[in-house]
Parts: sequence; C-alpha cells; structure tokens
Amino acid sequence: MSRIGNIYLIWRKGPGSRRIPVGVVKRNSLDGTRFEYIPKGIEAAEKQGFIPYTGFPDISRTYTKNVLEILSQRIVKSERNDLSDFFKFWRIDPSKKTDQYYMLAHTQGILPTDNFEFLADFNPRKGLTFVTEIAGLTKSKIPSDQLSVGDILDYKLEPENPQDKFAVKLFKDGEYVGYVKLIHSRIFYRAKGKIKVTVHHLEKNGVIKRAFLEVQL
Repeated sequence: MSRIGNIYLIWRKGPGSRRIPVGVVKRNSLDGTRFEYIPKGIEAAEKQGFIPYTGFPDISRTYTKNVLEILSQRIVKSERNDLSDFFKFWRIDPSKKTDQYYMLAHTQGILPTDNFEFLADFNPRKGLTFVTEIAGLTKSKIPSDQLSVGDILDYKLEPENPQDKFAVKLFKDGEYVGYVKLIHSRIFYRAKGKIKVTVHHLEKNGVIKRAFLEVQL
C-alpha cells in the first residue's frame, strides 16, 4: 500500500472559514490519475460563492487526461533558488521530486492567488513523515509565546465533532491550541501506534498566525 491515498481538493471562502472538500484526485496503476468533484461538497461550497477550479470547469465530469499536468502550476519548479530549503521545510524525499502526485500531496499545492489547497489522505505506514498545519488559529488567537518550534503536542480524537467525524484536537501542556487540518487528521484514526506531533514552523504577529506541524509515524 502506498503511503499516499487520495488527494482532496479543498476550498474555503477565506481565512477563518471552514474548509470544504470539493473534489478528489485519485491514482492507481490501472486507471492512472483522475479527478472528480464531490457533489455534497460542491453543494455546500456554492452557497458561499464557490467557482469550479479553472482546469476542471465541468463539475459533472470525471477528468482522466492530463490531470497532473493541469495541476503542475501548483507544484514547485525545479529552478527555484531555494529548492533545498523548500524540500527541507516540507520534508520532501529528493528521490521523489519528479513524482508530481507525491509532490502535490506533500506540499499541498497552496498558492497565494486562490482559496484552494490539496490535502492528502495519508496511509499509516511506518516511517511516514509529513507537514500539516494547526486549523482554527483565526478563532483561537493563541498568544505568540504559547508555542515554540520543537514543542511536542498531545492530541485527542473527537469523532463526535459535528463538523468532521475525523476531527483531532491538539493540546500543549493540557491547553487547547487547535485542530489537525481536515483530511490530514484521518491518519490519526487508522494508526495503530502513537503519532508524534512536533511544532515545525511558526508565523507570529502578536498572536500565532500560522503553525506548521511535523507528523511522524
């Protein structure tokens, strides 16, 4: 089994808004890579002004050709001057840098020009490491000194959460700090052993604006 399952296309209206899975990228040896929208997600997102992804304009169609080529703009270019730093930040295995599916899964395909991101449903295999973020910081407004790079966070599964049955709540020394990002949280429900969650990088401005986490099995 691959360490990377499906990759979900996530949309949200803006910072602080709820993330909504609106599509899914799937890959297997028989069908290759394909993309299709999630009707339930589209219905919820359209109420907030959602417009289909530019490369996949027809929400009723399953796309089977050039899917990764269409998404390649969201994958780092090899000529970047800071490529080694980029790989280090996202914990990229350099031997897989030409695998576009792998790169999209591990770097999340985030661009500053839209409200899309790509979140992988990782499979719980020993040795897996990936970077995610704490969700909910816009609302929790955590003081800038509450977290430090290198902190180990505790977590609690929250299957009764009405927004996400795979919700995972995060704590620092017993104090609530936020949630694991949607989709990325699913691995916590399938892993047989304890998952290590470490604060990887912080962006602060009086309060913590963004908190990146390293997740290790």
